[in-house]
Amino acid sequence: MKKISKIISLLKLEYGAPDFDRFDDPLDQLILTILSQNTTWQNCRRAFDRLKAIFRDWTEVMAAGVNGIREAIRPGGLANVKARRIKEVLREIHRANGLLDLSFLRKISVTEAMELLTSFKGVGPKTAACVLLFSCRKPVLPVDTHILRVSKRLGLIGRDVDLVRAHRLLGELVGRNEGTVLAFHVNMIEHGRQVCRAQNPLCEICSLSSICDDYNSKD
Repeated sequence: MKKISKIISLLKLEYGAPDFDRFDDPLDQLILTILSQNTTWQNCRRAFDRLKAIFRDWTEVMAAGVNGIREAIRPGGLANVKARRIKEVLREIHRANGLLDLSFLRKISVTEAMELLTSFKGVGPKTAACVLLFSCRKPVLPVDTHILRVSKRLGLIGRDVDLVRAHRLLGELVGRNEGTVLAFHVNMIEHGRQVCRAQNPLCEICSLSSICDDYNSKD
């Protein structure tokens, strides 16, 4: 069994098999992911729900002033930065597409979809991958800081690999089954939060210790 397959299996035993439970609308998912940056899931959802409650639709958000958007999303943190980013992204989508709709992403290739999404200011590979995985069910792996850290410790990627390269390298390792990609993404994040923490990792109780390069190099 390949190392990556063993990791995926062990993490499923530890944390379960996750379901696709995010937003079906790719534009909703894009805004949600922007709001999720540098905050908790609870604060992100609070900000998103307030935004949807205050404004009737994304067209109204696009037409609103930055101050109004900022007040709506204040519970999510970094409201000044995110309000400007959301407004600009909506404008760019409208300019590129003629309307505020990203459902067409389901019908184009992953390469085309990634190129389009990352052409929008403030949308990096992780945000784009979240939209394509969660809303479009495309097998694109989003890599965050937890996944990057755990993958380096396990020896899946080199120590010098940055987030941009990690998306490509880990995506190739995990493969093209959307369920497997989802399981790896969700469970690696959970493992990074609970066990393989940035500071004081709990190596002695880690279910992956037997195949972890970092842990076994200490012997």
